[in-house]
Amino acid sequence: MRAWSPVAMTPNPTSPFSDPVSRRTLLAGTVAMTVAAAGCASADGMTLPVDDAEDGTRDSSASSSTTTTDHSGVALWDHTLVHDLVLEFDQADYDAAIQAYVDSEDKVWIEATVTIDGATYQQAGIRLKGNSSLFGLRNQAGGGQAGGPGGGPGGTADSSAPETLPWLVRLDKYVDGQAHQGMHDLVIRSNNSTTAINEAVALELLGLAGLATQQAVHARLTANGRGPVLRLVIEHLDDEWDAENFTDAGVLYKAESGGDWSYRGDDHASYEDVFDQETRTDEDLLDPLLGFLDFVNNSTDSQFEGDLGNQLEVDAFATYLAFEALVDNFDDIDGPGNNSYLRWSEVTNRMTVVAWDHNLAFGGVAGAGGMPGGGAIPGGQGGQGGMPAGGGPGGGRPGSTANPLTTRWAEVAEFTAMVQAASSRLQADLYDSGAGGQIVDRITTLLTAQAADLVDAATVASDASRVSAYF
Repeated sequence: MRAWSPVAMTPNPTSPFSDPVSRRTLLAGTVAMTVAAAGCASADGMTLPVDDAEDGTRDSSASSSTTTTDHSGVALWDHTLVHDLVLEFDQADYDAAIQAYVDSEDKVWIEATVTIDGATYQQAGIRLKGNSSLFGLRNQAGGGQAGGPGGGPGGTADSSAPETLPWLVRLDKYVDGQAHQGMHDLVIRSNNSTTAINEAVALELLGLAGLATQQAVHARLTANGRGPVLRLVIEHLDDEWDAENFTDAGVLYKAESGGDWSYRGDDHASYEDVFDQETRTDEDLLDPLLGFLDFVNNSTDSQFEGDLGNQLEVDAFATYLAFEALVDNFDDIDGPGNNSYLRWSEVTNRMTVVAWDHNLAFGGVAGAGGMPGGGAIPGGQGGQGGMPAGGGPGGGRPGSTANPLTTRWAEVAEFTAMVQAASSRLQADLYDSGAGGQIVDRITTLLTAQAADLVDAATVASDASRVSAYF
């Protein structure tokens, strides 16, 4: 097998997940994660810029004269607190957005006022986010009612309860530069448990594993006077996230749930519903993605084995596969949701598989009794100790999309040995060391103390025990 140079994934040393000291801080929970405070733009008296593309990318040409107000106070990613998040929007706009999704699955933006820990941002944008978590709304297209029997993941999604739906919040959607402590985008996640402890723990462990992850905090969410309910809020993978997590220039691509990793030729239009370019959207940078898919699908076996290390950060990918098996995440790169990002580095000319969507980690906390809009897969994984039922890392799983990268990877003995080595390391570092248990204990204490009005202690303890059983 041809040798390749050492892995060159270069996480930003300023990221809280790339520095061992910062990792220990996260683990102990003694020092809150902080984000440098930044000005928040006021929208008073502003003229709205022309709306941007249907895919939600920002209109970089939109500009406006803003008044900056310093909102110092609680750090957004301080995970020692349950934060406050309020969405206010016009009901008619909301109803139209729901109907657009029911009719065509379009996720349209609507204007909203967003308040984060007391800091208010007018003329922000919100839109539905998710796929399986919105199945209940899709059922309306067949004459059903939102919130009615789902027949699929997320079948309880209820349009009459906006506080329970998954949302993408974009503070600078209509006001150029508007941000909260430097953050423009937030994702309000769905989960099939009330507490989302499973996803919160998985995201912290992902960072401790040395992989790029998303910061996450619990928040009490109110939407148009409904609620509050307990939700998990995480970072959105955008230009800001990319700059914080990688020091080299690159591009993020997101795999769409309805697509696959097949090579469809060099026509960019053929990938419109398959992959989205998520960063540097004012440039057409799909060629690196197409070249990678061509290699994965069309290289000979000897080429794949010998040259994959020049196409992909193989050490990071082996760690990714081992991690997803360890946390029993059914819906990973080759699961039914096709959940993943690819990041191409301009420096190394290699791809990195970036993990995304862990609301089904630890068996999805199956049976925990979650909120509407959850993403549980009926009959989902319930195994313990890491290896999902139906196959090991890279081997494909029930309902999977037979990802060509994982399929071909599993056929190479040296690659599978790398996964096994990574599995042993992660088992020791994340589980046997007590790291996972400490994270669960910290979150349990937080929710019991600060969210007792939203979720009872017995539910918190039950959700926590289902995760702790893996350690």
